[in-house]
Amino acid sequence: MGLTSTAVLAVVAAAAVALFAATVRFWPRLARPGARAVSGRIGLLLATQLTLFAAVGLAANNAFLFYGSWADLFGQQQELGVVTDHEDGAEGSEGSRHMTRIATQHPDVPGGRVPSAGGRIDKVVISGRTSGVESPAYVYLPPEYFQAAYAGRTFPAAVVLTGYPGTAENLLKGLRYPQTAHEQVKAGKARPMVLVMLRPTVAPPRDTECVDVPKGPRTETFFAKDLPEAVAGSYRVGKKARNWGIIGNSTGGYCALKIGMLHPDRYAASAGLSAYYRAAEDPTTGDLFHGRQELRDRADLMWNLENRPPSGGSFLVTTSREGEGNLRSTMKFIEKVKAPARVSSIVLDSGGHNFTTWRREIPPALEWLSARLSAD
Repeated sequence: MGLTSTAVLAVVAAAAVALFAATVRFWPRLARPGARAVSGRIGLLLATQLTLFAAVGLAANNAFLFYGSWADLFGQQQELGVVTDHEDGAEGSEGSRHMTRIATQHPDVPGGRVPSAGGRIDKVVISGRTSGVESPAYVYLPPEYFQAAYAGRTFPAAVVLTGYPGTAENLLKGLRYPQTAHEQVKAGKARPMVLVMLRPTVAPPRDTECVDVPKGPRTETFFAKDLPEAVAGSYRVGKKARNWGIIGNSTGGYCALKIGMLHPDRYAASAGLSAYYRAAEDPTTGDLFHGRQELRDRADLMWNLENRPPSGGSFLVTTSREGEGNLRSTMKFIEKVKAPARVSSIVLDSGGHNFTTWRREIPPALEWLSARLSAD
């Protein structure tokens, strides 16, 4: 029986109920002094609590899909995802005023303390000139950025987004984007890229779903206009759409796909890991649209694919046959993408909504991004 099956949950819940009933039934008999009675009481209490905790954990996992299988839970699923392409049916003064570097750190890679060997990570604050949004971020500069052979050359850049309510530090420590990018380049599977890592929650604790909220945070404008302009004005990265990609997981994945779809003039490629396809509306988001249906439609990726003229750009979506709640919607998204846009996918046999799954998808996703971005 699979980890997420209702049968497993039912069996464990029934065991918890049975053990609770047994505890009530046999407690008077075990209330006597003596080693056997004490051992019996301890055993019943421990067994009841363990099965109760297991039942609650299984219920939570079924609701949020943290793990998709027993192998995923115990870390036995380690093979990387495989990208499948689907055909239709492929440093400046202006910007520096809108970005402030507040710290520098070394990537956790061999030779990381030497920028020309391990690269550099800058902690910055990006101030949106148009949106008025201000957000902290980490900028990873690859070793090549500091090497004489690349002096004066520009680099492709990718925006990397967490889920909600994740922190940008998760992208460095939990998902290991700089380390993975470094390894992919060393293996000859990707070209050097600048990574701009942050969370989509630019107005915490509110989840704005990367929407320009009426009379509220203009999150879409921040990611589509302000961020690329600020980064390109402060670092040696290209300024054209073919120089820029965007990737994220969960809420960040939805944001990446939406920003890429609505702004192909800014981002040539966008990747959504375990993404969903229309804006969430719940207590964490508040009123995003203020009753305006055109704004709600704009935040619905399926609606855009069905009702807006096909745009350019490349999309990568990921899911799992077992353990992910977005399998059906992801297949629907793939079917609806039409030329000149192109769509690719990573479909794992098993995986959940968790870091273990995303770490299996990030290496091929970065390789996919690299192949679709240019440095000039």
